[in-house]
Amino acid sequence: MKKKLLLLVILCAISVCCFAQDSDYGKSLEFLQGDGVYESGMMTFLTGLKDSIWSNFDLFITDAKALAAIFMIIFFAIKSYEMMAGDKKLEIMPLLRPFGLAMVILWWGGFAKMVAFPTDLVANETQQMFASEQDNVNQLRFQRADLMKQVADSLYTFQAQTEVAAKESDTWYGKAWDAVTSTVKEGISTVVAPLMELKARLQISIQLLMTQILELAGIWILRIATYIIFMIQIIYSSILIILGPFAVAVSILPAFRDSFSTWVARFVSVNLYTGIAYLIMYLCALMQKYALSSEISKYQELLRPGASGLMTKFAVFAGNGVLSFGEVIVVFFIGAVCMFTVPSISTWIISTSGISSASSAFGRNASMVVMAARKAGGAML
Repeated sequence: MKKKLLLLVILCAISVCCFAQDSDYGKSLEFLQGDGVYESGMMTFLTGLKDSIWSNFDLFITDAKALAAIFMIIFFAIKSYEMMAGDKKLEIMPLLRPFGLAMVILWWGGFAKMVAFPTDLVANETQQMFASEQDNVNQLRFQRADLMKQVADSLYTFQAQTEVAAKESDTWYGKAWDAVTSTVKEGISTVVAPLMELKARLQISIQLLMTQILELAGIWILRIATYIIFMIQIIYSSILIILGPFAVAVSILPAFRDSFSTWVARFVSVNLYTGIAYLIMYLCALMQKYALSSEISKYQELLRPGASGLMTKFAVFAGNGVLSFGEVIVVFFIGAVCMFTVPSISTWIISTSGISSASSAFGRNASMVVMAARKAGGAML
């Protein structure tokens, strides 16, 4: 219990310090939540990681060549026996297929880039769409955060005024309050008001802290879901491109004839993850833009001087327990859920088997890790 109380006090202090200076407010928010909804450093790292792993496409090329040579001997032996037995006639085109597959293995790097080229075009186009919209979202994030701080400052003043009014009307003053001169009343108000404002700041700072915790939870859940999808794409595509020559070599044999076409379908499907992910991120950015604009308009209404029923609106808003209308937080959670639909959407476009089941297994194992981490965190607290 003492550890939890100490942690809460530390977080309150951090929250107050982060929101104390107007001039460094943008830097404080960037330090607290990152430079964007998706951190640019992590996205750059994921791109570099993919390029680094893909550069090792030739790890098993030599082994695949040797295996292909063995399978070609077996294939020609089978065909020769069939023609000698009279079961089949001489056909040239089927005999050329092993040579074509061997050429694919020899030029594996260029072949993999050729297969991935259409999916890379889709990824580049959707990434540009996402980047253009994400800049607008980031600007709205800082604008909304600045308005949130202004609302918190206004709440300090309003709550302090209400506390002072309550003290003045308390029975502690009694009827003697009417006999006190206005100068004395001003002196008492001058002394009491800062104390009440300090008390209000502590209460509102806790609300501000809870708001930041909820927003951080929402934004990090969205980021984790996005990073998981990109990591799945990197892992699956890397395995396919490194071990793919074996699938080509095995497809020389008649019994495994479809392994090469299956590999192509799965490789294209996995590479579509990036383009589909950026497309979903673009759609989520549109939702985030709408939610941020909606909350900005509500904050501006609260800060508009002379608005009707301003005290009532502030009272209702402060009674929420958090200094947020919740739209942005909900949109973050919706975006996280949508990101996990990328593997299913990819199989709609390029029908293949095995990818969805592998993604489901990955999700189950990830949920088990999260549950274990939650239990460990609860034990520490």
